[in-house]
Amino acid sequence: MTHSLRSARRPFRAAVRAGVAVGGAVLLLLAAAPAALAHDRLKSSSPADGAKLAQVESIELEFTSRMTMPTLVLDGPAGENLPLGKPRAQGVTVKAEPAAPLEPGRYRLAWRVVSSDGHPIAGELRFTVTAPATPTASESEATPAETPAETASASTSSTPAGAAPAASSSPVAQAEAEAGSGGVPGWLWVAAAALVAGGAATVVAGRRRRATGDAGPRP
Repeated sequence: MTHSLRSARRPFRAAVRAGVAVGGAVLLLLAAAPAALAHDRLKSSSPADGAKLAQVESIELEFTSRMTMPTLVLDGPAGENLPLGKPRAQGVTVKAEPAAPLEPGRYRLAWRVVSSDGHPIAGELRFTVTAPATPTASESEATPAETPAETASASTSSTPAGAAPAASSSPVAQAEAEAGSGGVPGWLWVAAAALVAGGAATVVAGRRRRATGDAGPRP
C-alpha cells in the first residue's frame, strides 16, 4: 500500500516542478518586457517619413530620450551623397541643415545615435521635394551699377602714365604748340619783313641825299 502511494506521488511532484519552471520563465519574460518596451527610439521627424514638401530648409529628429553622437547622411535623387551641416544634439532632438537648397526629387535620410543606455540605434526615412530650389541671397544679389564718379575714375586710371593730354583746338593753343615744337611764330616773320623794308628805305634816302649834293652849284 505504501509503495502504491509513493508511486502515485511521483507524477504529481513532476507536474509541480514543471509548473514552477514554467511560471518562473513567464515571470522573467514579464519582467523583461517593460525594459524592452522602454527602449529608446525615434519619436517623430521633420520632414516626416514619406512626406512631400515644397522645400526642406532644416532636418529635425525627436527621440524618446536624450541622444548623443548623432550622425546623419542625406542621399539625393540620383543616389549621390549631399553635404549637411554638423548635426547638433539638443536634449531629445537632433538638428541639421542642408548645405545648399534641395532640387526636386526623392531623398533618403539615414541616421544613427547613441541612446541613453549606451546602445547605438539607427534608422532611415524618405521624403520628396516638389519645388525648384531657390537661389540664396548672395547668389541673387545683382552687381551694382557703376556711378559717374567710378566711371570717371576708371577712365582716368585707364589713361597710360606719361601720356600727353589731347591738343586744344583754339588758335592760341595751336600757336603755342607750334612754338613749343620748334616752329617760327608768324609775328617774327612780320617783324623781320618790317626791318628789311625799313633798311631798304634808309638806303634809298641816303642815295638820294648824295645825288642832290653832287648836282649842286660848283665854285
